[in-house]
Amino acid sequence: MSLIDSVNETNSKAKEVGEKYLKTSYDYYKLKIFQQLSISVTLIFKVFAIGGLILLGLIFLAIALAILIGESTGNYTTGFLWVGFIFLVFSLIAFLLRKHLNKLVIKKLSKTFFN
Repeated sequence: MSLIDSVNETNSKAKEVGEKYLKTSYDYYKLKIFQQLSISVTLIFKVFAIGGLILLGLIFLAIALAILIGESTGNYTTGFLWVGFIFLVFSLIAFLLRKHLNKLVIKKLSKTFFN
């Protein structure tokens, strides 16, 4: 009978250890998901807040540059056309470098998420 009791006791201990492992793993993954979610939401919020302010600043700078060029040429339309052309050139450069930019963003995000 002692062999059967020993096996039952070992099974009970194994069951307890297994349940404890599952509960601990569940808690760990729950915390890990919360961490990743909070990092993601914070990152998105910062991107929109800082990006919005930078965009607003660029709009005012573009208008000021267009007016400055317009005053120097004597025609405001020419100033706005030049600024539009400058933005098109920057857009073309960004389009041509998009694969490099994607790799850069993925590297930066992977460091944040996988550490």
